[in-house]
Amino acid sequence: MKDILIHARDYRDHTPASLFGVRLAATLGASVTAVYTCPHPMHYIPGFDPPMTTAYVESALELVKEAVQARSSLQAWAASLGAPQFDWVVAQGRTSDALLQAITRHDLLVLDHPLNDRDSPWDLPDLILKSGMPCIVLPREEILPDRQIRRVAVAWNSSPEAMRAIHAAQPLLRGKEVLLLWGAAERDTGYGVEWDPPFSISQYLQRHGIEAEERTITAGHDDVGTVLLDASMKFGADLLVMGAYGRNRFSEWWLGGATRHVLAWADIPVLFRH
Repeated sequence: MKDILIHARDYRDHTPASLFGVRLAATLGASVTAVYTCPHPMHYIPGFDPPMTTAYVESALELVKEAVQARSSLQAWAASLGAPQFDWVVAQGRTSDALLQAITRHDLLVLDHPLNDRDSPWDLPDLILKSGMPCIVLPREEILPDRQIRRVAVAWNSSPEAMRAIHAAQPLLRGKEVLLLWGAAERDTGYGVEWDPPFSISQYLQRHGIEAEERTITAGHDDVGTVLLDASMKFGADLLVMGAYGRNRFSEWWLGGATRHVLAWADIPVLFRH
């Protein structure tokens, strides 16, 4: 995890994603890139009104200019927090399109959670699904505790998505207090294959230098997200790691489920991976 990507919602202030991502980069000795997006004027210019069109284009170009000029001050700020390898990139276009392109060049994406769905310039579930990359989503609350990640809860149900999330999170698990939350798989993930002996996630983690306390959780299908968050809170977790999955690969986002619930209600950062 040497290249961290941040979506910066503001170039004049340090958003939670910017603070969290820069501090995480400092802890891991990683480089960090912050992306600020501006609407492309050609996509939004009003028709049949040349004066308004001219004014809109000029305003959009001025926004890009101001955002680009913020680079040097933001680089100095990141260096003051222990992350000297900081880059600031301004993109013109849809936020989701820019982030989907940029995440392929990085190991992790850090996102603020919109205060409400109408404030969001992207669709969080769609972004997590399409990117296929690990994404840390911060809670809805603007103020995060100024503390490092010391305790991590990991949701485990034997699914490929959960395994991919653990792969991605390994740099954040080593040397931490880890709680492995065991639950039943929501769907058949064995592909018709039986193993003797079965795969042991505990042994896998130990081979990678990660010691984890194990706890079985029991919940009805519609209560898994609530139980995961409750167990994470009681553990005092600073981060929850889980696969982005559901009743099937795509209907999760429309039907609800554990992923959607955690995304909406978590009060700690959550690392998702589809």
